[in-house]
Amino acid sequence: MDGPRHPVGFRAVKAEILDRIRTKTWPPGTRLPSEMDLAEEFDCARATVNRAMRELADSGVIDRKRKAGTRVSEAPVRQATIGIQRIRDEVERSGAAYRYALVSRALLAAPDWLAARLELAPRARVLHLECMHYSDSSPFLFEDRWISIDAVPAAEHAGFESVSPNEWLVREMPFTDAEFAMFASSAGGKLLEFLSVAPGEPLFTVERTTWIEGRSITFARLFYGRGYRLTTRT
Repeated sequence: MDGPRHPVGFRAVKAEILDRIRTKTWPPGTRLPSEMDLAEEFDCARATVNRAMRELADSGVIDRKRKAGTRVSEAPVRQATIGIQRIRDEVERSGAAYRYALVSRALLAAPDWLAARLELAPRARVLHLECMHYSDSSPFLFEDRWISIDAVPAAEHAGFESVSPNEWLVREMPFTDAEFAMFASSAGGKLLEFLSVAPGEPLFTVERTTWIEGRSITFARLFYGRGYRLTTRT
């Protein structure tokens, strides 16, 4: 007997709509089906489709107008690009020597906050890694990362003693979607020691989540040391 079917999440709906737009199944100017019709097609709640459409509208991929419906944008909004690159490359481009150290590694059941954030099944297995990256002898970045074992089974048997999860994932696991949040956080706890900063010192922080075809891969918090500068391009 088949088990219960995993519900379709908004990221899977978003990924499918994006694929149809990119492959010109729905070219610029095309009026999209209604939320009700898409919910029926994807066998999900209308609210799921609505969230996917809102994110696509926020990113300029589609235009939503009351009474006029939703269309593929004729001229998508140009946005700054933030790539996912190897931390090693970022350090070495500055002319410094790169060094990596694994701080901790634990295979766990996903805590509730992470399961909700990544839309994981209850008690889904995840790998939690804490790592340090250095530029010459100075602390560059503290990496706090969670990897879904369901999405990336090979991670369970990867030691990460000599290769960082950032570098390993860039090499081993493609992604179709990524979400970034960037903000200043206040230094505390183990960050004081690892980044050699004062209590309460503001740290440039990035939260990054990646998915492949609607399935969550990883969630990472990246805490940068003093003097970090982010550059983007359009």
